Amino acid sequence: MASLERSRSEPSAFARELFDGLPGRYDALAELLSFGQNRRWRAAMVDAVAAMDPPPGRVLDVATGTAGVALMLAGRTEAEVFGVDLTEQMLRRGRDRVAKRDAAGRVRLLLGRGEQLPCPDASFDALTFTYLLRYVADPAATIAELVRVVRPGGVLASLEFAVPGHPVWRTAWHGYTRLVLPVAGLVAGGREWGSVGRFLGPSISEHYRAYPVDWTVEAWRAAGMGAVDVRPMSLGGGLVMSGRKAV
Repeated sequence: MASLERSRSEPSAFARELFDGLPGRYDALAELLSFGQNRRWRAAMVDAVAAMDPPPGRVLDVATGTAGVALMLAGRTEAEVFGVDLTEQMLRRGRDRVAKRDAAGRVRLLLGRGEQLPCPDASFDALTFTYLLRYVADPAATIAELVRVVRPGGVLASLEFAVPGHPVWRTAWHGYTRLVLPVAGLVAGGREWGSVGRFLGPSISEHYRAYPVDWTVEAWRAAGMGAVDVRPMSLGGGLVMSGRKAV
């Protein structure tokens, strides 16, 4: 459990080290180990931005990693997309993907932290963030910081792992994350993915013990978000949220 203790005491440094060795095979293994659900969850999150009327002109993707969501946003909207991540290795892989898609004119990737965005107030029409809140010291303050850079009337949308509520699916999820995922990660991706596999399940469980979904919804509202929608995905293994900033 040393990794869980480190993730609590030094969350940003821990996240940077955890993801440093993953970029080369990150996208393929993320799909494999999520049984192909990762892409579907991301698409559901992006739906909230793609449906905006009028369409967004500038969108920020926080914890962009290898730019998967940023490229999806660019493909489904005409917006200028900015991606922020704290791991240089992930951004390097992301820039390669952006270049291969000929999207450099639409997608810009920057080094930065979700807890302290280098952006003026109300400077984006929409903001997305993925698998972020388990890696910050103060989720409420981070949510407030994310909302800060969204204009009034703009959209905030997120994707996080979750713990299924139904006892049957929760038992199955617990077995998969504690037993199958560590071994599958090690076999498919080596030591780095084995470490992620061991960490992931306990990290998700601990996060929701401290910050249940109802707490997160209230944190969004306290930060100025309205019409907050909560959408469990894949029997509760994923959680997509979206809302509009109060005008």
